Formats: sequence, C-alpha cells, structure tokens
Amino acid sequence: LYYSQGRYSEAEPLYIQALALTRQLLGEEHPDVASSLNNLALLYYSQGRYSEAEPLYIQALALTRQLLGEEHPDVASSLNNLALLYYSQGRYSEAEPLYIQALALTRQLLGEEHPDVASSLNNLALLYYSQGRYSEAEPLYIQALALRRQLLGEEHPSVATSLNNLAVLYDSQDRYSETEPLYIQALALRRKLLGEEHPDVATSLNNLAYLYYSQGRYSEAEPLFIQALDIFERQLGVNHPNTVTTDNNLAYLRDRLD
Repeated sequence: LYYSQGRYSEAEPLYIQALALTRQLLGEEHPDVASSLNNLALLYYSQGRYSEAEPLYIQALALTRQLLGEEHPDVASSLNNLALLYYSQGRYSEAEPLYIQALALTRQLLGEEHPDVASSLNNLALLYYSQGRYSEAEPLYIQALALRRQLLGEEHPSVATSLNNLAVLYDSQDRYSETEPLYIQALALRRKLLGEEHPDVATSLNNLAYLYYSQGRYSEAEPLFIQALDIFERQLGVNHPNTVTTDNNLAYLRDRLD
C-alpha cells in the first residue's frame, strides 16, 4: 500500500521485516521468499537504487525457476522485472531477450487477453522506443493501450501509463498535435486515481511541460516543471534520476527566459 502511494521510506522497513520473517518461518526455498525478494527489489528499483535491486531480482528469478519450473507466470514476472532494471540502466542488449521471453511465456500461459500481456507489450515497446526503433514500438504501444482499456476499463493507472508512453513516442517524432491530448488525459487520470503527490503525477507534469517547452510555450511549461520538481524532491529525494532530470529541464527553460 505504501509503495503504491509512493511512500517508499515507510514501505522499506515493512518489506525487510516481511522478507526476514518469511525466510525464518518457511526456509530459504519457498515461493513466498521469492515474492518478498521481488517486492523489496521493486522498491529499490523505484528509488533508483539499482545496484541494490539487481541481486534481489536475480535471486528471485532463480528461486522461482527452481521451485515453480520454467513455465509459470511468476517466472515471466521475474524475467520482466530484471529486464526493466537492465533497461533503466541502458543495458538494452541484456534487457531485450528477457522481455521477449517474458512476453512469449505470458501469452502461452495466460492467453492473448490478459493484463500481463499488455504490460509485456508495453515494456518491449519502451525498449524499442529507447533505441530509436519507433516503427517497432508504436504498434506494441497501441496494442497495449487497447488491451488495457478493454480489460481494465478507462479509469485505471495502467491506462494512464499507456497513454503517457504513446505520447512520449509521438513527442519524440515531433507529432505534437497527437502528443498533447494524450499527455493531458494521462495527467488527469493519474491525479484522479493516484492523488496529487504521486511520482507518476510528477512524471506527467514534467512530460507535458517539456512538450510546451519544445513548442516555445514557456509560460505554460514553467509552472508544470515547478510542480513536478516539488513532488519529485519530496517523494523521491533530490538525487533521484527523475528529480535531476526535471531540475535540469527547469534550468534550461529559465536560461531561455533570461
């Protein structure tokens, strides 16, 4: 619950206690230990503490494979999580085969119409986007968005994520008229579902601000950058990559205004 609200400092000691207790009561070789390792790793990942997250993700994947076999949804989840970590570090060649395995396994085990398939499509699209492989990313993003709307309804955080990601892709191609309405929808949905103080709201504010900045709409961009930076600093700290990026964006904008 605390993790989902972006209250990471409150979540961490609870995750650590849960992991220790699970190990003590169930032993090292139990699926619940793998789940606890994964949860703690996800928290560290979300805080940009990648070097702490990686060994936990690797342990969780190995344990899940050992206990549940290769063909299990939890194996697909672990593959996806480790791939996301590698992706976030720019280790694209290590991330891609893991994402492809995760997508294939998820489709095989859960069928085409499952939220986890949408997540896998989204993640692989994000990797392609980051490599400039836009024509490969776009159809995957569109499939993921359609599937999430169909399965989860219009008002779900994952729909907001898909809207945002598709907007980022269009933004990178200077398709601004297609970008803006998607960013605005994503921001409104995140505010409604997650509250004003959530890091994802800050991400949406930053993205919309950067779009306005790119179009020379500086007076519209500046207050959004300021709001985003304030949320990131309070929720993630001043050294988190997202905070640093937004701080730099605001500095660039102010240089233009001087």
